[in-house]
Amino acid sequence: MIKSSRKYRVPGGFTLSVVHEVLSSLDCPRSLAVWLIIRDDPKQLKSLGFDPLHYKDRFDLRDAYTATKILSKSDFLKTGIRKDEVAIAKFLEMELRCKRTNGRFRALAFDPQYTGSNVTLLTAMQRKIESVLVGYSPDELFELANWGPGATTLTKGMDATASNKFQLETGITRDLYSLVAPCLTTGYPIWSEHLKQIGFPTFQVGNRVVTVPKDAFTDRVIAIEPGINIWFQKGVGKMIRKRLLVHGIDLTTQERNQSLAKVASKTNHLATVDFSSASDSISKKLIEEVFPPHWYALMNSSRSHFGLVNGNLLQWEKFSSMGNGFTFELESLIFFAAAFCVCKYLNLGTEDISVYGDDVIIPVEAYDLYSSFCEFLGFTVNLEKSFTSSSQFRESCGVHFCEGSDVTPIFIKNVVSSLFELYIIANQIRLLAHRRMNFLHCDLRLKKAWLMCLTAVPKNLRIFVPYGKGDGGFIGNFDEAAPVVAGDGIEGYYFQQFIHVGITRCSEEVGLMMDRLWNYSEQEYGNNYTLRSRTRVSFPKSGTLVSQWYSLGSWV
Repeated sequence: MIKSSRKYRVPGGFTLSVVHEVLSSLDCPRSLAVWLIIRDDPKQLKSLGFDPLHYKDRFDLRDAYTATKILSKSDFLKTGIRKDEVAIAKFLEMELRCKRTNGRFRALAFDPQYTGSNVTLLTAMQRKIESVLVGYSPDELFELANWGPGATTLTKGMDATASNKFQLETGITRDLYSLVAPCLTTGYPIWSEHLKQIGFPTFQVGNRVVTVPKDAFTDRVIAIEPGINIWFQKGVGKMIRKRLLVHGIDLTTQERNQSLAKVASKTNHLATVDFSSASDSISKKLIEEVFPPHWYALMNSSRSHFGLVNGNLLQWEKFSSMGNGFTFELESLIFFAAAFCVCKYLNLGTEDISVYGDDVIIPVEAYDLYSSFCEFLGFTVNLEKSFTSSSQFRESCGVHFCEGSDVTPIFIKNVVSSLFELYIIANQIRLLAHRRMNFLHCDLRLKKAWLMCLTAVPKNLRIFVPYGKGDGGFIGNFDEAAPVVAGDGIEGYYFQQFIHVGITRCSEEVGLMMDRLWNYSEQEYGNNYTLRSRTRVSFPKSGTLVSQWYSLGSWV
């Protein structure tokens, strides 16, 4: 079975065949339009909008929405668009926007937008952020710091593991070095000694901008930071995260946003707000204006002030971008503080405010003022993904609801080529069918598309697993999987699945020892980062299922 799984290749043209079958099963005008566009001119998908008000009931909306979104995040359609150029152009456009925002806050008293409610809200926002952050100690920063999962300016690709970063990473900006160098020996005695032996510091001018695949029309821009900067940026992010939790904003889960979006789609009393390029719109002067000086000094020292774009060195107008270790927490705090102050200004309750990055939920009565205030702060509300009282459609943190029904579509992002990818797309179709029948049964119209996935796999690889146990096989019901009784006093069943396993590397280097020691200490804070190799192998492994089997219901 192991050899069969490694040798297996998905038949050519399979991905578009599955897409065609799903669109055919939806059998609505929008699904036909989408298929014709895919066949004739995929570039037109970019201009294919979606307005919930155009549909008379949630069933028509659900079908049209699924058809519209199924390939909206794909990276394999031949559109003829230079996606990297589009992404960089948008990134630089946001730089110009940040420059304008910086100009506004440099001469705030003379800005025509600094009037009325914006004056009051900006002052209230300063006080709110200060009350959330309170003080901090250097000990806290040094205890919560950690590596990010990706590359740095000096550590790339397969070498970007935590142990290798401990062993080899010396990249740091001069601003951060001036801040932390006096404390390194006290904070990290073993690592500090090792850093001296490998030539620390290696001064970096700043970060480096690269693009990674996003969808058929644009790439995603990420700024790769110096390694030691990332280490302390992650610490700053965790410090902000801890303080937001005290105020009811839990950035470890999206469940609150998702549940409120469902309620809002039924009651229409909450709006879901999304922003365009939020992480690239955080201007330097905004942070200097609304954050306490000691926090501003810490974040300003650990961020990159300069960056390379296509070989050109730029001084950033933005404060931080995607790739910085605290950008997510920073934008969450900004949008939360702004929402809280707007609701207080309008004498509205704040108990339903929820924020996860740039996904915000606020009372519908606050939507207009919140949007205009955020525009004043330099952000742009994404009108295509923000929904208020005009419809009973809501979207937040990856889930989509209409009148309380889950209408979340599936997204086929890349060409299905491996066994695991085929399992994933089959399971997406099965769960879509389950959602469409209100989690009681599975919509029979999607069975043919699911069977197409099932029959594309040799019989010895048609493994069924229970829902919630991963995508190491086809998810199914108890009778489909036919698990084996555990026995030996265990009240449960054994089932098989394929899993990803990292290749174990043995080493006597200091970096691996420090990685292991840091992992053990991090467990106390619930932030355990384990060493994983980028190289993966797969093999079938048995698991024991003791809890009740999740029922998908029959195909009806």
